[in-house]
Amino acid sequence: MGALPRVVRGAGSYLYDAAGRRYLDGSGGPAAFSIGHGNAEVNAAIAGQLAQVACGYRYLFTSEPLEELTRLLLSLCGPEFGHIVYSSSGSEAVESALKVALQYWDARGLASKKHFIARQRSYHGNTLGALSVSGFLERRRPFEGSLLDVTFVSAANAYRPLRGLEGAALVEALAAELEESIGALGAERVAAFIFEPVVGAAGGAVPAPEGYAQAVHAVCARHGVLVIADEVMCGAGRCGTWRALAHDGVVPDIMAVGKGLAGGYIPLAATIVSRELGDTILAAHGAILTGHTYSGHTTACAAGLAVQRIIQRESLIARVRERGAVLLAELRRTLARFAEVGDVRGRGYLIGLEFVRDRATREPLPAERAFSQALGRRAFAGGLIIYPCAGNVGGTAGDTVIVAPPYNASDAELAELVESLSRAVERTLASG
Repeated sequence: MGALPRVVRGAGSYLYDAAGRRYLDGSGGPAAFSIGHGNAEVNAAIAGQLAQVACGYRYLFTSEPLEELTRLLLSLCGPEFGHIVYSSSGSEAVESALKVALQYWDARGLASKKHFIARQRSYHGNTLGALSVSGFLERRRPFEGSLLDVTFVSAANAYRPLRGLEGAALVEALAAELEESIGALGAERVAAFIFEPVVGAAGGAVPAPEGYAQAVHAVCARHGVLVIADEVMCGAGRCGTWRALAHDGVVPDIMAVGKGLAGGYIPLAATIVSRELGDTILAAHGAILTGHTYSGHTTACAAGLAVQRIIQRESLIARVRERGAVLLAELRRTLARFAEVGDVRGRGYLIGLEFVRDRATREPLPAERAFSQALGRRAFAGGLIIYPCAGNVGGTAGDTVIVAPPYNASDAELAELVESLSRAVERTLASG
């Protein structure tokens, strides 16, 4: 891999390097830059906070940005939630979610509930705990032997479904598999089931089949198993609702958010906990026992608050919901001429393209071709940033890319995205 270009400036949906080249940010980096780059209002909020105090240590001080952001997020999440633990990355937010689940059961006097169930073709982060619940062979392999013992159930992927099932039959089979896993382990041992409402890097923007979230939530409720929603990539408005699972009519016990929360201006993530769980922990232990030195970092909270206020004031989540359906249709129509485009799917502004050797059989392209990476490089050379993913078929084969533009990208910028991506696909396929 050659030397990376040096980024020097960002403005709206575009980034500029030291050589003066312009790049349309068609994926928000890894779906992180929710309102684009160089926003003057966010930058002013950060500068204003730094002029007062950069950070008040969480065990000594609270702050106005922390309190205001907490009030706003809880109002956006709904009355079922009552507690937030802040961190600096999605991996940390997931790690805290796992710890909150364990602490809750300990507070309930059910300390035997230590085991987690997760899904194949999932990615929850790069800390050892978050990686343990990730069904992502390539990223797990160097660390096997030091990861938690986790039980995995099948991915919920309508394009590559369990036993070739469709619709309600697929949902029923996936829910039954989860129930069987809980039964085999013993519900008295299972702490939580964790899943991504829309799978990001591990699958290429894969929404679960309609009815899936409600079905697995019902299974977990029957057996006293907590539900953890990893919304680090798909949440905070990315899918057209602030909580991604709101689309499915499901409220998890714990959720992790990050990336778009502060839009990439300063690292910020959050573990948002139901009122019942948090109150139970506080009554038994006095505190939620997770967090870091920079949890609730004052300036990071100021950045997150500014980003979220802009999103609310400009009705950007409604735009994502409405314009996302149009963007999905435009991509399907424009890319239909390529036989190798097997699936275009997603929700809101989290859209995935899957490339195949045979559209009828859905046979993946040869792994050694590394098509998604080649497409990512070709698009980048043409001034478009997309997010390549690989290994979604059997952990080694499978090529997808993710499109995840800023929520406030203009119609002209979205049209440029579609045109540039189509051109990159054509040239990459032609190159063999």
